[in-house]
Order: sequence, then structure tokens, then C-alpha cells
Amino acid sequence: MEKAELRRSLLKRRQSMSLAEWKLHSDRICTYITTSPLFTQAKTILAYFSFKKEPDLSPLFADIYLEGEKNTQIKKRWGFPRCVGDSLCWHLYTSEDALQKSAYGIIEPHADAATINAAEVDLIIIPCVACDHQGYRLGYGGGYYDRLLSSPDWATKPTIGIVFDFAYLPQLPIEPWDQPLKNVCTQMGLTACGS
Repeated sequence: MEKAELRRSLLKRRQSMSLAEWKLHSDRICTYITTSPLFTQAKTILAYFSFKKEPDLSPLFADIYLEGEKNTQIKKRWGFPRCVGDSLCWHLYTSEDALQKSAYGIIEPHADAATINAAEVDLIIIPCVACDHQGYRLGYGGGYYDRLLSSPDWATKPTIGIVFDFAYLPQLPIEPWDQPLKNVCTQMGLTACGS
């Protein structure tokens, strides 16, 4: 199946999920993420705001997490993308910051919000239409994440692709410029790619 046809089919299936099912599966994904060492050890995390029934990660964005029995307060720094030309610019986000809708209808930070550079980032959580067992992702076709991850500054960063289980496939059609992710998380669990 060609990428465009597969994308249409999977987006249609995602949109057909009931709100209760979407919320339940999103919450399970958040649970798997928060118990992962990738997340617990990260201080600065790049993520996304849910769009068109992508898994909802908003429960992760609370400012304070409690760790263990000591109730040590740990703050995570969150970054969110803004499309600038054919690239993603990452901005620091706090719950007090205003957001806006992009030309694509995606929620994003304002251009004047503080930016985050690659050296500060410990983990990138990436939205996907689909992922395969090798870590290749199917996005919306703009190539934003492939361009980001092909840059030497970003290529070594830990990544987690986020999809519902029906979109976690054995193999996707790939192009030479497609960049594989290192991990995939569904409501069934978090898996290292290629394992």
C-alpha cells in the first residue's frame, strides 16, 4: 500500500475511535511513558499537543512530578514545536504561556516564546500516523521530523514515536530520507525499535 493511501486509511480509523476509547488508550500511553527511564531521567522533553485525535499526552505536562517515597519535587522542562518554513523551531512552554493555532490548525507556542536548542534536550516524543517495528514512522507528509532527525545535532537524541496499537505495523514503505525512531509507545507498552 502506498504511503498516501495508508495514511488516509489510518487517519480514518483513528478519527472513528470513540472519545472514551481515545481517552483510555491515551492515558495508558501516558502511564507507559511516565514509568520509562527515558522519561524519568529526562529533564528537558520535547513533545506535541494532540491534533486530529493523536494520542493525548496532556497529562504529562503537569509542572511537578513526585518521585518515590521521598516526595522529591522534580520539574520537567517542556518544549513544543512551531513550524517555521520547512523546519521545526522548539519553544519552552509553561502552563502560563499563551498558545496559538498554526496555519495547519495545530496548537503551537508563540514566536516570542523562549527557544530550546538540541544540546538541552534529553528526550523527543514524536506524533505519528503510524510506526513500524524498525522505528520508521509515517507522518502527515511534510517531512518536518525527518529533517530534524537527519541533523547531526538531533540524530543521537532518544526518541519515542507515539501511536495507537492498530497503527503499529510490522513494516512501512520507506524512502531514503526517512529517519527511524529509537522507541515506539502504544497503549500496549513501550518498545525499543528493532528488538
